[in-house]
Amino acid sequence: MKNLRYLPLVIAGAAAMAACHSIEEFDNGLQGNFDALWTTVDQHYCFFEEKEVDWDSVYREYKPRVNDTMDMFAYFDVCADMLDELRDGHVNLSSSFKTSYYRKWWSDYPQNFDERLIQEHYFNFEYSQAGGLTYGLLADSTIGYIRYPSFSYGIGEGTLDLIFYQMRDCLGLVIDIRDNGGGSLTNVETLVSRFIDRRILAGAISHKNGPAHNDFSEPYKFYYEPNYEHVRWLRPISVLTNRSTFSAANNFTGIMKTLPMVTIVGAKTGGGSGMPFSSEIPCGWAVRMSGSRLYDPLGHETESGIEPTDGYVVDLDPEAVANGIDNMLETAIEAIYRFYDSDSDTEG
Repeated sequence: MKNLRYLPLVIAGAAAMAACHSIEEFDNGLQGNFDALWTTVDQHYCFFEEKEVDWDSVYREYKPRVNDTMDMFAYFDVCADMLDELRDGHVNLSSSFKTSYYRKWWSDYPQNFDERLIQEHYFNFEYSQAGGLTYGLLADSTIGYIRYPSFSYGIGEGTLDLIFYQMRDCLGLVIDIRDNGGGSLTNVETLVSRFIDRRILAGAISHKNGPAHNDFSEPYKFYYEPNYEHVRWLRPISVLTNRSTFSAANNFTGIMKTLPMVTIVGAKTGGGSGMPFSSEIPCGWAVRMSGSRLYDPLGHETESGIEPTDGYVVDLDPEAVANGIDNMLETAIEAIYRFYDSDSDTEG
């Protein structure tokens, strides 16, 4: 996740850390680079408590695996395996020949998404695309559908105006962010601002401000404003998620879940609520990790993921897929209709 809005806070946090403790120096050998990597993570990573990781114990386990006769490939793998103990998709070690990446946050779960299934059986390949968005009308044109595969793709204000105009007669909207691995928080704000009619608390961020594992700033709250200059959508919305909904998409899910006419449908998201911190060890390899905690509007830490709305946990059914049906999407459509059924019950 990235957002230039928070850059001054990050810089201020880094300056505060530099002022309150000395910076260690390490030699450029294998042992020195290992110690530099472990220490960098020790002082800057933000989820040791949440992940219940004993980082000192990890050092004692992995340091004996390093010896001066290793080639760089074996050495890289030892360092990468150590970082995998954090179980964090935002943690990477990058060299000129390889980048490490922890995949089990999503690879141990059902994928719960088949893009062609929707393109073929719901749109007969006659869907529309604009910028990073795929969209069209479902259920006899009563439900709008927007597929947003990555928050790295910019969202044009005019594009959203056009899409919402074409959906002006729809009862509700499905936003499909399955397999959305995140991107820019600016795009999260752009989209959310179309779905609110008042200023809302969007969350809070707490920066690492010292070398100890519990050295954090007080959470800084941030707010989103309605986009009064453009078309807003204030009808029911279903947000479709799977385990590969991560990082900024996870943040979007947490905000949307607090809105009154929104239902989160599908599987628990993959989490990834840490704002990245980047550094470098003496040999020139780059290390990236979660360095600041991002909270949802209710003050909850969402690093481990966000559950769907009660009663709307659903996995993709292989039998339904074989018959050309995305049962997760069908459940999202049903959730929208239920808003109107409940209104009728209330009136009756």
